[in-house]
Amino acid sequence: MSVDKDNLPLHVAITMDGNGRWAQNRKLPRTAGHDQGLHTVKRIVKTASDLGIKFLTLYIFSTENWKRAEQEVGFLMNLIHTHLCDEFQFYKDNKIKLNHIGNFDGLPPIIKKDISEAIKDTEHFTGMTLNLSINYGGRDEIIRGIKKILEKGLKPEEIDEKTFSKYLDMPDSPDVDLLIRTGGEKRLSNYLLWHIPYAEQIYTDTLWPDYSDEEFYADIEEYQHRNRRFGAEKSAKKEK
Repeated sequence: MSVDKDNLPLHVAITMDGNGRWAQNRKLPRTAGHDQGLHTVKRIVKTASDLGIKFLTLYIFSTENWKRAEQEVGFLMNLIHTHLCDEFQFYKDNKIKLNHIGNFDGLPPIIKKDISEAIKDTEHFTGMTLNLSINYGGRDEIIRGIKKILEKGLKPEEIDEKTFSKYLDMPDSPDVDLLIRTGGEKRLSNYLLWHIPYAEQIYTDTLWPDYSDEEFYADIEEYQHRNRRFGAEKSAKKEK
C-alpha cells in the first residue's frame, strides 16, 4: 500500500452497486448478493476507519428502491434491522459514530427505532463518522431542506449556501471529496446532489461483494493523483 496518509480525502462516499448481479452470476437469489454485500460493508468500514478517513457515507437504500420486488425490499429492511441491532460492539471497538441521512419519516417504525438507538448509542464516539443513507434521495433531501427553511420562516436575505446546508441531512459533515461507485454504472443515481460539487469520482466495474481492501486503497491513491482545482486555473497561485 502506498497511500499517503497525509493526503487522505476527508469525506468518502460510496454507491455500493452490483449485489444483485453478483448473485445472478452465481445463479443465486438476489438476496444472497445483499447478504454478501453486507460483509463487504463491514470490511470496508473497518478499512476506512483504520486508514484514517474521517467521514464515510454509504448508499444503502434509495427512495427509488421501494419500487423493487416486495420480497427483496423486505429482505433489505430485515438486513438493516439485524445489522443495526447486532453490530454495536463493532462500532464501539472502532469508535465509529453513526448518523442517518434520508427521509426518516418514510421508514418502517422498527427501522426508525433501530436507527435512533444506534445514533444515540454511538453519539459520544470520537472516531470516523459513518453516514448511513437509508431511504435517501438527493432531490428529496433538498426539498425537505427547503420545507424546513420555510417552516423556520427565514427571509431570503438570510439564506446562503452555509445556512442552507444546516437544514440538510448531514450538516456536520464536510462536502464529499471522493465518490466511488462499484458495479460498472457511471451515473449519480440521485445521490448526494448538494454535497458533491467538487468531488472526485471513480467508477469501477467490480461488483460490490467483490470490492476489496486493495481496490479501496487503489481508489484512494487515484484520488491523491488528481489535480483538484475547485474551479481555478491550473496555474493559478494563491494570493499572499
